[in-house]
Amino acid sequence: MPPQRRRNSMRHPTWHYGWNGYYFITICTHQRQHIFTETAYKTIAETTWYRIPTFKSATSVKIDEFIVMPNHLHGILVIENGYAPDAPRPDKTISGTISAIIAAYKAAVAKKINHTRDKAEPIWQRGYYDRIIKSEAALNRTRQYIIRNPTMWQKKRNLLPKLLGKMTFHSH
Repeated sequence: MPPQRRRNSMRHPTWHYGWNGYYFITICTHQRQHIFTETAYKTIAETTWYRIPTFKSATSVKIDEFIVMPNHLHGILVIENGYAPDAPRPDKTISGTISAIIAAYKAAVAKKINHTRDKAEPIWQRGYYDRIIKSEAALNRTRQYIIRNPTMWQKKRNLLPKLLGKMTFHSH
């Protein structure tokens, strides 16, 4: 049996993803399929995003601006009352971190969509992208980007790869 290839973490090396803060998240669909052009599937993705604060792994999370696009979603998650500033950065996914929250979100959406279409197919690409928002100005720019995304999508569908190149990929 060939040895398994280990993926290198793209995480910020000194950042604990359970610390208080604003996180800009992008999650892409499997093979960038336009799954969310189907109204029922888009509704599942949206209503599940609103439910994130009720997840066991997300008790200290608030939802900020977000948008579900045909083949991806952008959203801002806010961790409040997260891990203490001196908490060591974990080397695996633990409750209350962005990784745990995104994993729970993706699993819930996939389960509901696959139940609706009565077959199990991949919904999401592996992992997700994030950027830690460190200033009020960056937060406002990110909110505006999300709000304008549908208009930009119609004009320039190739913007997503450029944005993702500026973000950090996590392969939970």
